[in-house]
Order: sequence, then structure tokens, then C-alpha cells
Amino acid sequence: MLTFAGPAALAPTPAAAQAASCKDDIDKLAKRRLAAIADIDHIAKAGKGKLDPMAACPKLRNLAVLEGELANYFVKNKDWCEIPDSAIEAISSAHGKTIKVAGQACGLAAQAKKMQQQQAAQGGPLGAPEAPKLPTGPL
Repeated sequence: MLTFAGPAALAPTPAAAQAASCKDDIDKLAKRRLAAIADIDHIAKAGKGKLDPMAACPKLRNLAVLEGELANYFVKNKDWCEIPDSAIEAISSAHGKTIKVAGQACGLAAQAKKMQQQQAAQGGPLGAPEAPKLPTGPL
């Protein structure tokens, strides 16, 4: 004889719902992080393996923010989501490295921008004075 268990038997258990919630949250954060990494990789490929500091600075800052969000989520939900210490250490380490690289790239970008402004103020490339303009029209 076949019995019907009802909808309660089909409902996910609290542990399963908890795991699904954690997985969904982590997947969303990880996808955003991977998209930011892909943006940075695209900049590196365009520069033949070297990052252009002007283009990379905002992307690296964004990656640092995303890694910070992921690290904070891991720490906050360590017990609830059963996140191992090694995962927390790995994302925290990556976050620290990203902050360092972002600082370096943004520092170089600021220097490059300052040099461009100085060159523009001096009149030409490499500080060479601009040639005087000749009058146009009838003399």
C-alpha cells in the first residue's frame, strides 16, 4: 500500500536550507569577484602581460572591496555555513595582497597623471616649449 507523506516530507530540512542559503550567498560574492578578476586579466592582456596603472587602479580597488565583502561574509558566517579556517585565511590573504597591489597601481597612476598635467602646463611633450604660432591671414 502506498501512503502520501504530504508536503512536509518534501520541504527541505533546516540544515539543507541553511547550506543552500550559504552556497547561494557565497556563489554570488564569488561570481562578482571572478568578474572583477576577469576585468583585470583583460587589462593585462591588452598591455601584453603588464597592467596599465591608470586602467587597473579602479578595477583593483573594486576587487579589493569585493574580496573584503567575501572575507567579512566568511568570518561572520563561519559557524553557520561551516566555513573552514583555511578558506578564511586564503581570502583574507588574497584581500591583503590585492590591497597592496591596488595601492601600488593607484600610486603609479597618480604619478603618471601628475606628470601629464605638468607636461600640459609646460606646453609640450617632455616639457619642450611650444613653437610660437605664426599669424594667419593677410599681413
